Amino acid sequence: MRVFTVGLAKTPAPLTLSSLYSPPTSKSVPGLVHAECMTPMELGSPILSIERLQFRKLVMFAAWESEDAVDEFLNTSKLGQSIAAGWHVRMSFLRRWGSVREFDSLPESVGESDPQAPVAAFTLARMRLPEIPRFVRWGRPVETLVRDNPETTFTLAAIRHPKSIATFSIWNSQQAMVDMVKGHSGVPQPERHIDAMKERQRRDFHHEFTTLRFRPISEHGSWEGRSSLLPTGIFE
Repeated sequence: MRVFTVGLAKTPAPLTLSSLYSPPTSKSVPGLVHAECMTPMELGSPILSIERLQFRKLVMFAAWESEDAVDEFLNTSKLGQSIAAGWHVRMSFLRRWGSVREFDSLPESVGESDPQAPVAAFTLARMRLPEIPRFVRWGRPVETLVRDNPETTFTLAAIRHPKSIATFSIWNSQQAMVDMVKGHSGVPQPERHIDAMKERQRRDFHHEFTTLRFRPISEHGSWEGRSSLLPTGIFE
């Protein structure tokens, strides 16, 4: 069964840079389908700040042919061992919206899923460079909307310069995430996401953009003092 992972690692700068610009591939790692390596950012933080420029940390989002392939990577590669010493979550695919070439083979949906079950969401955008100032203006309010939502248990943004940007969030329920997207969250200015989507429809920020939705399967390790980033009781 294909499995997806998001891994977080503290890495020396040379390993960070080599992973960003020469990431693992299906040719170099058995059982790997595709990987995106980026540096993490704090959602909603100022653009020119230490929270946005973290070259001693790495985020790796990946699709794998099996969990055995994940285990082999974590045990045998330098990057994998760094992730094993950090934190990662394993997930099964639920739904795709939008299009990024590397993930276009995924179906739009695998069928109905429980709206009250926990869910994780990964967004990936290939930016149009001239549109980045507009994207920052409209995107940061959405970042804080997600970051400060009481229904999220973990959120982050990530970047690979010059034009790949991603976000990852874990939600107590799929319904809570959908409510945020539709502007129904019980938080101040809940329409921020809708407003940004209207602006994107008016003039797109991206060459490619996708949101992928997942069911968390398991989590491993800890990150910055936290050992349980998934919703409490998810595996009970």
